[in-house]
Amino acid sequence: MISIVLVVIIHLLLGYALVTGLAYTAVKKVASQLDMIDIDEEEPPEEPEEPPPPPPDKPIEPPPVVSPPPIVAPVAAPRPVIRTVPTAPPPPAPIAAPPAPPPPPPPQRANPEPRGNPGSWANANDYPSRALREEREGTTRFRLTVNADGRVSDCQITGSSGHSDLDEAACKNLTRRARFRPSLDSRGEPTTGYYSNAVRWQIPD
Repeated sequence: MISIVLVVIIHLLLGYALVTGLAYTAVKKVASQLDMIDIDEEEPPEEPEEPPPPPPDKPIEPPPVVSPPPIVAPVAAPRPVIRTVPTAPPPPAPIAAPPAPPPPPPPQRANPEPRGNPGSWANANDYPSRALREEREGTTRFRLTVNADGRVSDCQITGSSGHSDLDEAACKNLTRRARFRPSLDSRGEPTTGYYSNAVRWQIPD
């Protein structure tokens, strides 16, 4: 405080000297007197540094408002124009030929078949003369074995007429006259077969 007061006084004196025109010596004398005073100025205590003021609050900016995109009505796609192009008719599908019928099975004949009328194989003209005189009658049953040629190879009496001469006359005439279509096997080949029938011996009127 003293230094401040002295500084103020000096300024006043200098101002006065300039105004009144005092001599330079007077000023020099005063200045020399003032130089003799050595005042230790006490340094003011260092004030703690104040923290820097906080930055001013930034104003909160509102989020930008994004306007929705304008709604554009969908443009209807143009309808395709369907043009009828005449096309050639497809070629006719090939008609598959029907499958060939399977070959017929080979003919089979289990038993020989007579050729002609079996009644002509033994008739009244073949009647034994003795049996005719004695007026003997009867029925002879027989079984013929027919070979692959259709001829009789054997004759067996399966039912006698009761008279041996009539039975022998039946087999004799049948073996000599009878003809057949022979039996056929599974391959259609002629084979041996059998034929059975009967001869009725009756004296004509």
